Amino acid sequence: MYGRDPWGGSLEINAADSATDDDRSRNLNDLDRAALSRPLDETQQSWLLGPAEQKKKKKYVDLGCIIVSRKIFVWTVGSIVAAALLVGLITVIVEAVPRHRHNHTPADNYTLALHKALMFFNAQKSGKLPKHNNVSWRGSSCLSDGKGKQGSFYKDLVGGYYDAGDAIKFHFPASFAMTMLSWSVIEYSAKYEAAGELNHVKEIIKWGADYFLKTFNSSSDTINTMIAQVGTGDTSGGSTTPNDHYCWMRPEDIDYERLVTECSHCSDLAAEMAAALASASIVFKDNKAYSQKLVHGARTLFQFARDQRGRYSERGSEAAIFYNSTSYWDEFVWGGAWLYYATGNNSYLQLATNPGIAKHAGAFWGGPDYGVLSWDNKLAGTQLLLSRLRLFLSPGYPYEEILRTFHNQTSIIMCSYLPIFTKFNRTRGGLIELNHGRPQPLQYVVNAAFLATLYSDYLEAADTPGWYCGPNFYSTDIDYILGKNPRKMSYVVGFGNHYPKHVHHRGASIPKNKIRYNCKGGWKWRDTTKPNPNTLVGAMVAGPDRHDGFRDVRTNYNYTEPTIAGNAGLVAALVALSGDKTTGIDKNTIFSAVPPMFPTPPPPPAPWRP
Repeated sequence: MYGRDPWGGSLEINAADSATDDDRSRNLNDLDRAALSRPLDETQQSWLLGPAEQKKKKKYVDLGCIIVSRKIFVWTVGSIVAAALLVGLITVIVEAVPRHRHNHTPADNYTLALHKALMFFNAQKSGKLPKHNNVSWRGSSCLSDGKGKQGSFYKDLVGGYYDAGDAIKFHFPASFAMTMLSWSVIEYSAKYEAAGELNHVKEIIKWGADYFLKTFNSSSDTINTMIAQVGTGDTSGGSTTPNDHYCWMRPEDIDYERLVTECSHCSDLAAEMAAALASASIVFKDNKAYSQKLVHGARTLFQFARDQRGRYSERGSEAAIFYNSTSYWDEFVWGGAWLYYATGNNSYLQLATNPGIAKHAGAFWGGPDYGVLSWDNKLAGTQLLLSRLRLFLSPGYPYEEILRTFHNQTSIIMCSYLPIFTKFNRTRGGLIELNHGRPQPLQYVVNAAFLATLYSDYLEAADTPGWYCGPNFYSTDIDYILGKNPRKMSYVVGFGNHYPKHVHHRGASIPKNKIRYNCKGGWKWRDTTKPNPNTLVGAMVAGPDRHDGFRDVRTNYNYTEPTIAGNAGLVAALVALSGDKTTGIDKNTIFSAVPPMFPTPPPPPAPWRP
């Protein structure tokens, strides 16, 4: 028999070799069992078992305090060395690979200015101040405001904000200021949070909102009167009666009677305060009870505004001297829009988009002040606010036509702010003259900067192509205010090294030295040429003239007086421009109360007639 030899060639297999395992087992039984049991000598054992295995002797390493096996010692040391080499290799690789570093970048100028601009409101607080107010030279003041009048709907009028460099509380511009701050928080809460100012600005808004609830019967569904003003400043005719303009005193030292002005036909004031409370209710939506309280107050005020028509500054009131309102129709649209966002009630949207009301508000005609947002005229802000609704919710019929008109007008207004257009002049230093060269220009500039920045962010968030009229421009006017101007002066007190030192402000100009200066006793501090002893941090003064000139003179309020309405616009513009440019608006918070929108189909066309 032949088989395949794995080494090559044939392999012969003998028949004897082909015996089976059973045959081999049987053959073993025939062997001499005694021979197998005989002890083997050493040579025989070596043949069968191979060389005898010698027993290995273990080796040890003496470490002084302990003796360990040499094998274990070598293994341990080798492991440590190998681990060290591995860690070193990983470190080299990680250092060599490029990566994004998350270093804390220095705050930009807008954020730095924002911190200061908010502090101005702390300095303007009236009433019992909280311990954390952080303005060392201010204290509690005017704690008797509104007290002592029997039968009135209010218990007291303590609190709120002083309007400017005096101690008058004008509720019309104050309401606008709170609305602007609330709007900025609703849109840019993430930027406030990043700047560490969200709680601060919300506290500022709440201080104002709590005071507004005192100025009318906020627990009632209907009212017929409200408070327009606390304090008085009329010195016409040479009057020497002590009041908030005749006297130059620290608010903490005021001892003269402060008059309370009531109003029963004040649609503009009531609708503006309704906007302030409605917008604040969105800011505080997580505090459900407080938010509902604000909404209730806003509803009551707005109904009062609609029922008892009239301008609050009519009939020879003192308001006409300082904060004259030219119309209440723009406040109807403005207040209606905010109440719609706060409640989701379509009746407010129907009012805000009513073409007749919009026409009365001046939406369809130009004029020199068209497109200028201010404490008096809210139309430009309202048009942007309602354009937001179209951009993100597209409510369709029956709102689309008027919303499209507002959107188109907003685009035209934004274009009119650009230097290439001639609607508004500019100073040689580049400041836009939105009030056409009249005094106190900066309050209008900051409002426009806020609107333009916000509109740009709306378009980006809605993935809508940008303005057809030109590039971004809006930060240039803010840069002018912060010091990029011919005088190299910052018009925000405390920002930069060169800023106004003689601000028209009673509290800032009189030292806190435990001496109480009476009504006329403070005049020496008003008239001195020395800088203010107290720095009114964050106050944006009235601003330069049309030739970029500025007189740092305390008695010239057209240059050096700040206001809360002006600073509210400044805060809004600064937060919009601040921080990471990838952090845009909050698209959804303002729509929290708005129900899902199912557009009503348009009516069918009229039947065809031959």
